[in-house]
Amino acid sequence: MSRLPDFEGLAMVARLAEQGSFAAAARSLGLSVATVSRAVSRLEARLGGRVFNRSSRRLALTDLGRIVAERAARALSEAEEAEAAGRELASQPRGLVRLTVPMSFGLRRVAPILPDFLRRYPDIALDLHLGDAAVDLVGEGFDAALRIAVLEDSALVARRLCPVARLVVASPGYLARHGRPQHPRELAAHRCLGYAYRARGDAWRFLGPDGEEVAVIPTGPLRVTNVDALVPTVLDGLGIAEVPDFVVAEHLAAGRMEVVLPGWRMALGGLYFVTPTGRRRPAKVEALAAFLADRLSAPG
Repeated sequence: MSRLPDFEGLAMVARLAEQGSFAAAARSLGLSVATVSRAVSRLEARLGGRVFNRSSRRLALTDLGRIVAERAARALSEAEEAEAAGRELASQPRGLVRLTVPMSFGLRRVAPILPDFLRRYPDIALDLHLGDAAVDLVGEGFDAALRIAVLEDSALVARRLCPVARLVVASPGYLARHGRPQHPRELAAHRCLGYAYRARGDAWRFLGPDGEEVAVIPTGPLRVTNVDALVPTVLDGLGIAEVPDFVVAEHLAAGRMEVVLPGWRMALGGLYFVTPTGRRRPAKVEALAAFLADRLSAPG
């Protein structure tokens, strides 16, 4: 016998006691009379006694039945209230949303728009986790993530919000002292700075104007776990780095950095809103997804 109570049988007993007949109870539950009768018989067998005395004309609770029906009615009422509260919570944007975001992007693009989100949805609270390491959404209890990558985990559901280009950059001073590479293979002779959490490992992969594909393993004096930590070293003329466009856009515009190998391009990545499952998401997560899609859909 199952250790769980027979919730279905108890609910039908409560409804039978309320309605007074199998036919009326079946109609109120949207079930057949036979289904209700089998459930009551199953519960009686489990309890070891009759809950109802049945005759062709009437249905009467036994002493056992009165005790069971009274408590089952309370349990049914509480269960109905729990379902109603759950439906309301799922359909209204309220509650806590745990969101993980890459640190540099989160500080630049997400944090500045959070006041607008919180004003628009005062019943939603955000737990924002900023970090570049890959997070197990299910294992660590996150509702969603923003990721800049080419996603390979088919268990996740991802919505692409905008493209994110990766650029290989250096300062004008570095290029003046060490020369400007004309082919990706020439990077082997340069001081290339590394990023620990690249989505596809350490290799920098290039596609040339004639379709040539080249992969380079960068070597140099610095490897970091956050791309912003590369910027001072690049600006100081001590190396070449591969970084997302949003990190260096202002430095490129001001002439403090230059794109290395402008005739070559790297695979275009994207910003994705990721959730652990394709099942219907709670309203609070849908509200956040729609807000971020609206505010972050344009690159830059």
